[in-house]
Amino acid sequence: MWMHDGPMLPRGGSRTKHITLIDPDKQSPEVAAQRALVAVECGTSAIFVGGSTDTGSNIVDATCASIQEALELAMFAASQHPDAEEEMWNIPVILFPGGAHAMSAKADGILFMMLMNSTSRRFLIEEQLTGAPYIAQAGLQTIPTGYIVCSPGGVVGEVGQADLVHPGDSKLVSAYCQTAEMYGFSTVYLEAGSGASSPVSLDLIKTAKSSMHCTLLVGGGIRTPEQMKAAADAGADYIVTGTITEEFDDLQLLKQRLQSLISVL
Repeated sequence: MWMHDGPMLPRGGSRTKHITLIDPDKQSPEVAAQRALVAVECGTSAIFVGGSTDTGSNIVDATCASIQEALELAMFAASQHPDAEEEMWNIPVILFPGGAHAMSAKADGILFMMLMNSTSRRFLIEEQLTGAPYIAQAGLQTIPTGYIVCSPGGVVGEVGQADLVHPGDSKLVSAYCQTAEMYGFSTVYLEAGSGASSPVSLDLIKTAKSSMHCTLLVGGGIRTPEQMKAAADAGADYIVTGTITEEFDDLQLLKQRLQSLISVL
């Protein structure tokens, strides 16, 4: 569905952008699509689909298909009105996979991630080896990503067997970022963990930004406009929020909450 040429997540430029993460295991595909439309209306620049480690490809596929259909209908509706912003609905739906089992050809692309600070070979190379043939056959655009789990880490830190990067580990995060760039990754993602009690340290964000030319994503534990602005000012090119989207069954309340966050960027 996404119709732009070039990278899906270009380096942010002068303004930090927002990404909405939708976990297909936390709502039906229809509700996921409704929430995605609200997020886009509020100014999100991409939809990530994924998160849970045990979600099957059938659920991921249905969720991606539902979101894509909703975006296409919204774009068509906007094209019928001369004052509507048709292009605002043309955003990528990108897989944020919990593993090689959670794939979908209905997405536009995929974060092809190495969990760089995992102590397990599985998350360094084995899941990637399993998933690569499917990704190639599906023709998904890959976004080579160095994924670094920072304290507190949450479930992803435990499942991914991550040797967590702590707030004082500036030299370590710099080395990870330099390594990612030398591998040719286009993107580095600093992750505090879904629903984390605190976000990634601002010092780590600043160090990561200054250590490389890759696009910098930051996510986990960002729940307030103040935290959002602080991460943006520290150097994040994109800020990812997910748990917030799952907290509101009332779409109007969700819209108000997302607008309060995205408006500070």
